[in-house]
Amino acid sequence: MSGTVLVLGGRSEIGLAVAQRLAGDHDKIVLAARPGSDLTAAVATLGKAETVDFDADDLAAHGPFLEQVQAEHGPLDVIVLAFGILGDQARAETDATHAAAIVHTDYVAQVGVLTHAANLLRAQGHGSLVVFSSVAGIRVRRANYVYGSAKAGLDGFASGLADALHGSGVHLLLVRPGFVIGRMTEGMSPAPFSSTPDQVADATVAALRKRRGVVWVPGVLRPVFFAMRLLPRAVWRRMPR
Repeated sequence: MSGTVLVLGGRSEIGLAVAQRLAGDHDKIVLAARPGSDLTAAVATLGKAETVDFDADDLAAHGPFLEQVQAEHGPLDVIVLAFGILGDQARAETDATHAAAIVHTDYVAQVGVLTHAANLLRAQGHGSLVVFSSVAGIRVRRANYVYGSAKAGLDGFASGLADALHGSGVHLLLVRPGFVIGRMTEGMSPAPFSSTPDQVADATVAALRKRRGVVWVPGVLRPVFFAMRLLPRAVWRRMPR
């Protein structure tokens, strides 16, 4: 591998862990985060990294932003979409603005930047996209249906985009983690088959290097969620987050 790794969501624990594992065989790491974000610790962790401002919710800026990064930092070998919000499910059930904000960041903004990124990599002739879905989107649960619905949409979009990219020289890896113990889920009780950002990153980079299309983290979740699809709805609606 060579070229540049661009992490959209430069403060993400998973995104940084992926970047750490890719740094050794890439020319440059670029961390993109909201304007005003403090990336000092992230850069120190990586040892080598450039930082750029990126507002995922500003859809009109996605195309020019990616073109500028490519122009300033060279060919983009891997683009990692690591931004997103969990939101507050209880608030979202009565606050339509908050519900829409979750879906905008976790689905609409991802669709926008993925479309621009796919076009850029097609024109470049090579590159990989890493998209983080979630098992929360495989069968949406009552306990977190706003976040889950956004992930369900993203999972479907990324799956279709991967098919559209087939034969173009551009590869898309769709990652489906379960509950990840980290900053985003701090204070929440871990679900069964939980993982850490490092475990997700290990599985992601291994799958990326093998050019796999989909990876579940941990792998046991794939058969577990196949079985969960068969649960009666009366049982499913009582399932926790």
